[in-house]
Amino acid sequence: MERTGSFVVTETSVEAKGARLQTQAFGDPSSSPIILIMGMMASMLWWPDRFCEALAARQRYVIRYDQRDTGLSTHYPQGKPRYSFSDLADDAIAILDGHGLETAHVAGMSMGGVVAQDVALRHPRRVRTLTLISTSPLGVEGLPSSTTAYREYSRSAEAIDWSSLEAIADFLRRETAMLAGTRHPHDPDAASTLIARDMARAPSFASATNHFTLVSEEGPARLHASDIKLPVLALHGTADPLFPIEHGEAFIKVVQDARLHRVEGGGHEIHERDIDEIAQAIIDHTA
Repeated sequence: MERTGSFVVTETSVEAKGARLQTQAFGDPSSSPIILIMGMMASMLWWPDRFCEALAARQRYVIRYDQRDTGLSTHYPQGKPRYSFSDLADDAIAILDGHGLETAHVAGMSMGGVVAQDVALRHPRRVRTLTLISTSPLGVEGLPSSTTAYREYSRSAEAIDWSSLEAIADFLRRETAMLAGTRHPHDPDAASTLIARDMARAPSFASATNHFTLVSEEGPARLHASDIKLPVLALHGTADPLFPIEHGEAFIKVVQDARLHRVEGGGHEIHERDIDEIAQAIIDHTA
């Protein structure tokens, strides 16, 4: 166990189809559980400690975890992931089993939001509610692409030496700036600290690029958000450059029981100054 803020954080490893998944739990285990699934190349550290504490302080048992190829979970050779996108969804169920939970609220961000939709569609009886942050509905076409500035920036990734940790760190620092919203100033020092912490913690950080392979070659294309029958909260920044706000708005058009919370001026991020607003919206949704 370790302590973060006023909360004791419990570390647990869970086995899932031959992989070891590292988890952290905040709050009282008797409280209503919520599992957090982070996005591409991002360990659980990208769920801010204060965000997890804000949920735990409102009677939620918060579980965040490292997906495969991130943090302290199982890593695979770069370019050779021995798992599928659906395995990532099944991993979330393994996390529930590992913590002795029959059901939980599920929240996912960005690619983690796609994984969360997969969880809800293939394991609906294990999910109480779904919170989807800065993501896009499965199977819905015709939504606007990323901003021109972000598309131009993302093309620079083709020239990066993905075997170089220094090059990856520089890319991620620039990435966080590109994904920032317009309402609050971007904090490059905080971003650099988080990236350094994340990289130092992972035994093979470059393996996180395996997530690119899953998204480009597979993805749960057979699934469609309109088949989600659970209560859905879409949380979306109005200035998200990766998934413009229309992606968040699409959830309330295609999912029967969905509502949208717009984070005004928010980007593709959980900004420190938006934590209280986002946490309260999730508390209300999971009540």
